[in-house]
Amino acid sequence: MVKTTKKKVLVCDDAGFTRTMLKRIVNDLPYAEVVAEATNGEEAVKLYQQLKPDLTTMDLIMPKVGGLEAIEKILKFDKNANIVVVSAMGQKNLILEATKKGAKDFIRKPFKKDQIIQVFENVLVL
Repeated sequence: MVKTTKKKVLVCDDAGFTRTMLKRIVNDLPYAEVVAEATNGEEAVKLYQQLKPDLTTMDLIMPKVGGLEAIEKILKFDKNANIVVVSAMGQKNLILEATKKGAKDFIRKPFKKDQIIQVFENVLVL
């Protein structure tokens, strides 16, 4: 029997509630699992370098190092990183900037489970 390995997901958000919601949705997927959580951009970059996840969700407004700077640093480390911005619509300009910098897609908060699944399937090319 062939064991399929799940795609590794890193969740980065300073709000515990958002991390919990994302983790619950992702861990219900048959093809993905959350391997780590970061509460700021600095942690996100360190965890990305250690774990090299298949997909990273990134909030834009976080303490210490914000999401845009973290996206830049992660993409400098790995130009093929799959980063999906998860942010409130109030950050429309930041979302546009994040996609210019290399984020693959974005999900608006508050999000629905279907949105997460759709974007994950598109980015991970399932």
